[in-house]
Amino acid sequence: MSDPILTEKKGPILHVVFNRPEERNVFNVDMLYALSAAYDRLENDPELRVGLVYANGKHFTLGLDLKNVADFLKKEKRFPLPPESVNPWGTTPNRVRSKPIVAAVHGMCLTLGIELLLASDIRIAAKRSVFAQIEVQRGIFPFGGGTMRWPAQCGWGNAMRYILTGEPFEADEAYRIGLVQEVVDKNRLIERGVALAESIAAQAPLGVYATLRSSWESVTLGETAAAETLFEKLLVLMDTEDAKEGLDSFLEKRPAVFQGK
Repeated sequence: MSDPILTEKKGPILHVVFNRPEERNVFNVDMLYALSAAYDRLENDPELRVGLVYANGKHFTLGLDLKNVADFLKKEKRFPLPPESVNPWGTTPNRVRSKPIVAAVHGMCLTLGIELLLASDIRIAAKRSVFAQIEVQRGIFPFGGGTMRWPAQCGWGNAMRYILTGEPFEADEAYRIGLVQEVVDKNRLIERGVALAESIAAQAPLGVYATLRSSWESVTLGETAAAETLFEKLLVLMDTEDAKEGLDSFLEKRPAVFQGK
């Protein structure tokens, strides 16, 4: 039996690959746990600076294995992720992700697949990808962060248009409403995802993590709360080796080489 999630370290990038193609990458409890473990690997390895998430097979994911996950929910009364690990959807008080995620989507992307995109940082899609948030057609509602992040990131009307109807839409519409930032040819999808991840990984890691954290604090706590710690965080960064390297490289007119220190 193959692993439901594959991980491969390529330089500073962790490739995280959905690997149930014969099941159209439908998430059961084991796959949810495996994805959380992959995010833990990204967090725990100081050599890794960014994650790149994509899928094997014809589709990104057709969502949840409803019976498998529903049985777990009824029995355990909690979301099927290890409490001590990173929650890739960021909907429970688990360990918080600090490193950026680039997601590259192709084929069909349903329900928690969309919600995983909304919890990621940069999203790209192959042309003719199809999206749908169909929980209302199954008698439930999006519980992977969709009700919070759809309106915030795509606008109220766009969000309600799709999460209240469950109707499908394609990559160009996903781009129009801000669900994805780029649409590319399918044969360039992973190449483009790698290029974006490499661009992030080339920057000062501590600066990237601080930028991500401050941005998330602004969204979750509000601008006033995020602003209260801006100067404090800046002073910490200014005292790092990477900040010195950034200044030296500017003065010496050369590319910076950051160590994450």
